Amino acid sequence: MTAVESRDRTARRGRSGLARRRAAAGRVFITPNLLAVLVFLLFPLAFSLYLSFHHWNMFDPPEFVGADNYRRMFTEDPLFYPALRNTVVFTVVTVGSTLAVSLAVAAALNTKVRGIGLFRSIMFMPLIASTAAMTIIWGFMFNTEGGVFNTVLGWVGLGPVHWLIEPGWAMASLCLVSIWKSVPFAAAVLLAAMQGVPEDLHDAARIDGANGLQRFRSVTVPLIRPALGFVFVISVVNAFQAFDQAYVLTGGGGGPESGTYVFGIMMFQNAFAFNDLGYASAVAWVVFAILLALTYLQLRLSRNQSEEV
Repeated sequence: MTAVESRDRTARRGRSGLARRRAAAGRVFITPNLLAVLVFLLFPLAFSLYLSFHHWNMFDPPEFVGADNYRRMFTEDPLFYPALRNTVVFTVVTVGSTLAVSLAVAAALNTKVRGIGLFRSIMFMPLIASTAAMTIIWGFMFNTEGGVFNTVLGWVGLGPVHWLIEPGWAMASLCLVSIWKSVPFAAAVLLAAMQGVPEDLHDAARIDGANGLQRFRSVTVPLIRPALGFVFVISVVNAFQAFDQAYVLTGGGGGPESGTYVFGIMMFQNAFAFNDLGYASAVAWVVFAILLALTYLQLRLSRNQSEEV
């Protein structure tokens, strides 16, 4: 063995030893995070799946009932399908409106005008506000007697609207509050994506004679499609998990004539009002299955669109 080969072997051993030490240090750093995921995510998921096949009132030992919770949900519970219908309507309205409004807001905030930083700060304020506290304020604004909205309608000669009394208006009010809460986050994601669009593409489109709307439709929107897909998935998940704004705005009973009885209210009632955590867990897993299917379809659609491009 020559001296050069000996030095090379020693160097390789040193590099491999350094790699092992770095790998060991990396495992040490990620171990607390993995333990946190195990304790706060995987264990509750597994336990809720276990409970979905049991009847448990939090006091007595869980009683195994097999698939009875799921059978009861789909065949006997008179409130499951109204909750499904209300959640779907709520999701379609809020997600569609959130995407449209946040896209317009992000495009407006992406412009280079004086004082745009102040408008950006004001626009993102709902992100740091308490949902429950702001929903209480919205409730005062929706008040039939003396509320802001009915007062404004009275100025133009229109009669008062029973915002939180009639089922249809109660759902519309809930959707409005949720859109107001969801738009800032969606607009922030879309704004970041828009700022990553190369300016050269806009200049080329401008030279070809495209106006502002045409450049936005043909240049900006296709390039921020991944961000739009992300916002869509997050908005759908948030809509299906809506609880605090519905509970505070229209009460824990699901609003007038169960007009705002969504899955979040249904799970809360069964878990803490009816003391049946097993049935509430079964509802939660049905919601999870629906969200998983919707997310998978969105990812497949996005992948197909990317391949076509």
